[in-house]
Amino acid sequence: MTEEKKVTPEKEIPKEDKKEEKADRKLEKKFAALEEEMKKLQDELKKTQNESDEWKNKYYMAFADMANLRKQNEKTYAEALKYRSFGFVEKLIPALDSFHIALTMGNPTPEVRNYLVGFEYIYRQLTNVLDEEGVKEIDPKLGSEFDLNTMHAVEAVETDGPPNKVVKVMAKGYQLKDRMVRSAMVIVSKAKVAPVEPPKTEEKPVSEPIEKKEETSARKDA
Repeated sequence: MTEEKKVTPEKEIPKEDKKEEKADRKLEKKFAALEEEMKKLQDELKKTQNESDEWKNKYYMAFADMANLRKQNEKTYAEALKYRSFGFVEKLIPALDSFHIALTMGNPTPEVRNYLVGFEYIYRQLTNVLDEEGVKEIDPKLGSEFDLNTMHAVEAVETDGPPNKVVKVMAKGYQLKDRMVRSAMVIVSKAKVAPVEPPKTEEKPVSEPIEKKEETSARKDA
């Protein structure tokens, strides 16, 4: 008789181990889901941060623009306040010129001299008010150097003296604060130009015609 081999059945997995394995699988799935959710949240956070930085930059730019605009408005207002009487002074200049011409006329009659006293009083009142507003007269002295910043040359005349000197003041100038309203109208000197002599040409003796020479020689022979 032969002995029959007994086949040992495989060891069965305990139920507790199966439960642990299922629990591990569930945990792995949960971890994978959490990692995916975390990645999405990180992407959204990064996007939100980028948007926040973008809006922050726009805010800073708008704030800087508003600050510059405020400074510009303050500067414009200050200049408008500083030169508020510029147009008024500009319109008043012809009247001041008329006063100046009347007061500087030569040899007035006694009757006219009485009127000039009143004109001078009014003229002084006007100039005092303008002086309080920051208006300064520009009245160049005769013989002073011509200044391009405060004077305007209406004519240049030849003189024996040095050039670019004030010869005559046609009209006073006026300046409001540091801004020129009108330059002083003056006549300036210039150097005399020496007359140019035409070049001298040597006169050559005119030779007699040959026929005339032959005629004179024939008369001598006769």
